[in-house]
Amino acid sequence: MQMNGTMGGIYKVCEWLMRLAYLNLIWLGFSIIGLFILGLFPATIAMFVIVRKMLMGDDDIPIFKTFWASFKKEFIKSNLLGLTFLLVGYILYVNIQFLGSTAGLFSLLYYPTLLLGLGIILTSLYVFPVYVHYDISLPQIIKHSILIMLMNPISTVLKVMGAFAVYLLMTSIPGLIPLFSGSALALVIMWASFLAFTRIERSHQSAA
Repeated sequence: MQMNGTMGGIYKVCEWLMRLAYLNLIWLGFSIIGLFILGLFPATIAMFVIVRKMLMGDDDIPIFKTFWASFKKEFIKSNLLGLTFLLVGYILYVNIQFLGSTAGLFSLLYYPTLLLGLGIILTSLYVFPVYVHYDISLPQIIKHSILIMLMNPISTVLKVMGAFAVYLLMTSIPGLIPLFSGSALALVIMWASFLAFTRIERSHQSAA
């Protein structure tokens, strides 16, 4: 039965909330099965695959079937990407801690290293959307994520604001964490990424 007007809008919102809650539970389950170390990154990629399809209007997507297929397909590649970011992040964290406790010439590197760390955090907000939106290699994913982040400050700001809003919501109502913590964040990040992707595609069309 198709509903229009206010009731149709309410029904649509409830349907989206149910799908996001279901998706979040699957994401948590697969992350736990993989002991987070090996399960988190492929589960997150699978979640972004589904969120991307939802935003593109695919209302009939079989969530579990699509999630499982993406999880298996991207298991190795996504873990390579995720573990690379974790390693780089850990090295930066150690360097920041070291530089913050030293004096002299080394202390001059403290703020540039902090800036580099911020750049990596902002880049990470694009990695998963770029991964699922473009069929490219790992080095290209990182390269594209950096370039898109630098070229689209509005989308980047929207992601930061959206992520902060999700954080405030989850800390204010902890009962929502198992239902929406990951999927709501993925929705905000993917939506803002589409703004950047659309802008890039339009610029390419104009250039052509």
